[in-house]
Parts: sequence; C-alpha cells; structure tokens
Amino acid sequence: MNPNFRNFALWVVIFLLVLALVTLFQSPSQRANINEIPYSQLINESEAGRITNVVVAGQEISGTFSDGRSFVTYAPYGDPALLKTLAQKGVQVSARAPSEGTPWFMALLVNSLPFVIFIGLWIFMSRQMQNGAGRAMGFGKSKAKLLTEAHGRVTFDDVAGIDEAKEDLTEIVEFLRDPQKFQRLGGRIPRGVLLVGP
Repeated sequence: MNPNFRNFALWVVIFLLVLALVTLFQSPSQRANINEIPYSQLINESEAGRITNVVVAGQEISGTFSDGRSFVTYAPYGDPALLKTLAQKGVQVSARAPSEGTPWFMALLVNSLPFVIFIGLWIFMSRQMQNGAGRAMGFGKSKAKLLTEAHGRVTFDDVAGIDEAKEDLTEIVEFLRDPQKFQRLGGRIPRGVLLVGP
C-alpha cells in the first residue's frame, strides 16, 4: 500500500473520530437547534399565554412557543402548579416516557475513546520515530561487497564510452589516492559524481 495513502487515510480516520466525539458530546437540544430555557422562564411564558404545546418526559419539558420557536427545560420533581397553569391557558400537554439516557456501551465507548486515540497516536509516533532513526543509522549496514583480484578487476581500459567522462573519473580516482597533490593547487573533494549508462 502506498505510504502517502496510508497517512491520508489515518488523518481522515482521526478527523471522523473527532467529529463523532463532538457530535456525541452535544446535547440533543444543541443538535436540533432547540433553545434551552430556565424553568422560571417557562412559568412566566406559560402565564403570559405564549406557549402552544408542551411534551413532558420525566423532568424534561419541551415545547413550542406561539411564534414557532422550540424550547426545552428541566423541571423539579413534583410541581403540579405548572400543569394547572398550562391547562388554564389552553396549552396542549402530552407526556411520554423519559429517555433511558445513553446505553452502557455508548458510555463505555465515549469514556474509552480518548484513551484509545491517545494510545493509537503514541504507537503511530513511535513507529515514525523508529523508521526515521533506522534510516539515519542505516549507513553502517551497507550491502557493498569487496571485490578482489579473484573476482575480476575492471579498469578504465575495459570501459568503453566518452573519453572526457573517463578522464574526469580518472581525475577523481587520482584525487582520492593522493589528495595533497590537488589540495596544494586549491582543489576540493567532489561532492558526487553522476554516472549514466548501461
């Protein structure tokens, strides 16, 4: 697999996990753009007759204002005065079972996901550092072979090609054998040689 594709895929997965976490930690009122109001405001709005309908689910009370805006609030236990006020003002009241909250596996996922992401990033970074150190320290593990006379010796006379290139390479070999001769004249070691050919 292409390493660039793997890195790109890793960043996409990290982005999606962060997005999922942000979405998961948002309250339902934030996800649906519902205005969360204090309980006292609900009482004032109901007495003023500015509420059209209300849904009661345990302590959570959601509903709609007369101008169409939605709201949600949380009531203290045992407040019968609110239902009486809503009934007097002609507000449609309905009830439903309270939501059971987050399932245990989702809570476990939310609580453990940051730890798993941290461990994953730590493993990823340690592998990157090992790869970088391996490349930096790999120069001592050269696969170069020592050629001796028994294996055959190639000289410049055996090489066919452009005479100027052979002369340049011969000068480099001479410089490597006797650098003082060239350094007296101001010569420096070449940084590299580009050899092209079969």
